[in-house]
Amino acid sequence: MRTLYFLLPGTRERYACGGLWAELKAFQLAQQVTTAAVVTYQQREPDTLFLPDLLQTLARSPDDRDRSIFVLSWGFHVPQLAQRLRGYHCLYHAHSAGYGFRLPPSVPIISVSRNTLGYWGQRSPHALLYYLPNEISPDFCDRQQPRDLDVLVQARKSSTYLLQQLVPALESQGRVEVVRSYVEDLPALFNRAKVYLYDSAEYWAMQRVTEGFGLQPLEALACGCQVFSSVNGGLSDYLDPGFNSQKIAGYATGFDVARIGAAMRSPQPPLDPALLAPHRPAAIVQRLRVILREVNQFFDYCQGDRSSDLPPWSRRRLALLWCQQKAQKLRDRLF
Repeated sequence: MRTLYFLLPGTRERYACGGLWAELKAFQLAQQVTTAAVVTYQQREPDTLFLPDLLQTLARSPDDRDRSIFVLSWGFHVPQLAQRLRGYHCLYHAHSAGYGFRLPPSVPIISVSRNTLGYWGQRSPHALLYYLPNEISPDFCDRQQPRDLDVLVQARKSSTYLLQQLVPALESQGRVEVVRSYVEDLPALFNRAKVYLYDSAEYWAMQRVTEGFGLQPLEALACGCQVFSSVNGGLSDYLDPGFNSQKIAGYATGFDVARIGAAMRSPQPPLDPALLAPHRPAAIVQRLRVILREVNQFFDYCQGDRSSDLPPWSRRRLALLWCQQKAQKLRDRLF
């Protein structure tokens, strides 16, 4: 298989976020299937490849160039990187959707959620599309210990409703912990909480892109928390309100308070193991092995200077097809 180069702007504090951690986990899992390396492109870092240096090296070795695949993932940077890497094998590891760019059919797309997969199925219908869910580490599990926190909230990405209305209303019901900084041991924190609240719909609406996957509600479920969450974007892949979770911001603050209060006093029903199984490392590696085998076969085909002969869905073409359809319907009526 070809070598995978995971492109990231950087891996240090400036770029620390859920997307970075998810991509680094994907990189580590890919190392179990093929040779892989992290490559930064906005800042040099010790012991890490830097994109301008790597491109110079590959330019001197056509064979190494053909045996390489660049993995794009940082949504806002993808169009510029795809243009910069024209002539190289690239694939897009898609997290959030809605950035507005398009990709040529020569770029396969691996989506972390079915929600994002559907987006690219409509936007890039002639590209190879695959689904590869994000990893939930085995560290996220129910330790069957006493829980001293009634309600847990992480401030980042939380809505103003959650922080300014719901949390104050819940503070009279029990112990509410709002975390506003990085947590070193998140599984331990989830195992202290009875209820976990997550409401990211407002945040992603302001960003004008979607929630790509939403790891934390699933991690909280794995640790035995009862989860009240928004169900936007990739969260809809696995959250099933009324069965494994509850929808937050349900009509009125008082209604939320009543439901969450009842959950504090009730034990969490057993979680169906099938919910977590696709997100555990072994299952992801198995899927990734199949996906990369097909992607490599596709790039073998492309090396024969074969270009796509499928017509693109341009506005002009769709307008023409619409006119042809209407004209045909009119002819059918008249004749």
